[in-house]
Amino acid sequence: GVAPDTITYAAAISACEKGGQWQKALQLFGDMHGKLLPRDAITYNAAMRACATGGQSLIALQLLEEMQGEGVAPDTITYNAVITASEKAE
Repeated sequence: GVAPDTITYAAAISACEKGGQWQKALQLFGDMHGKLLPRDAITYNAAMRACATGGQSLIALQLLEEMQGEGVAPDTITYNAVITASEKAE
């Protein structure tokens, strides 16, 4: 078979977000690290949007810190996801 890549994982994480499955999205995101696949802004944003959908603001903030620590530059989508997660947690 064909091994999944970063793009495949980003699509799967986004699908989890749309289905309200934030835990599964984070599991897939973590699997990428274990498979030594690079996690870019798109995959971080997808994971953070999944957290926002699930009202998981603390996890979204942790992902933002991790993202910056790994040298991945946050963008407007990143900050929107974190703000949305914070609003839903209130």
